Amino acid sequence: MTPDQVEALFTRADGQYLFARWGRPIVPVVFGVEDATLSVVKGAVEAVVALAGHRIAETDPELGANLMVFFCRDWAELPEVPNLDRLVPELRGLCARLEAAGANQYRIFRFDAAGAIRAVFVFVRMDAHLAAVPAEVLALSQAVQMILLWSDRAFGDQSPLAQGAGGAVLLRPEIAALIRAGYDPVLPAVATDASHALRLAARIGRAI
Repeated sequence: MTPDQVEALFTRADGQYLFARWGRPIVPVVFGVEDATLSVVKGAVEAVVALAGHRIAETDPELGANLMVFFCRDWAELPEVPNLDRLVPELRGLCARLEAAGANQYRIFRFDAAGAIRAVFVFVRMDAHLAAVPAEVLALSQAVQMILLWSDRAFGDQSPLAQGAGGAVLLRPEIAALIRAGYDPVLPAVATDASHALRLAARIGRAI
């Protein structure tokens, strides 16, 4: 990947470059799926976290769980989840906007005082399109999108996934290398200067 391509993945629609990675171990919990799908989702999260060289933990001292993934059939189901409105203020209004927009997924990031990721709430509405996607593919896609604070325009033109040998769906090698580079302990957990993309790109070139 060129520095410009890396920069685009972390440059928001308003032109701001903003990179952030997790600043604490990730504690995932998944709601709204059967046990078989639960293991697939958690397995994808664990694989991406291991790729990044980050850590999974049993509990977060502040939140208990800091990566919460909610699957639903209709956005109207979410306000009925006990205490979810305490974690996500104005939840009913958000769900109404998602319904009006025809959205099928949404992510909310929370940050610590330094700007690193401290929690992510992932909402997935299983519409006809997502229902047709294999669970492994959907889970891997969601895991990739929570491991870093990507641009709100990232992956709009090209998925982070690709089809490998035998039809298996895998992370694109350059995206896998970018995730590893993003968690290089030499680099900062948060960056707002686009020169950061140059440092990422240099590491990607060595990793692929």
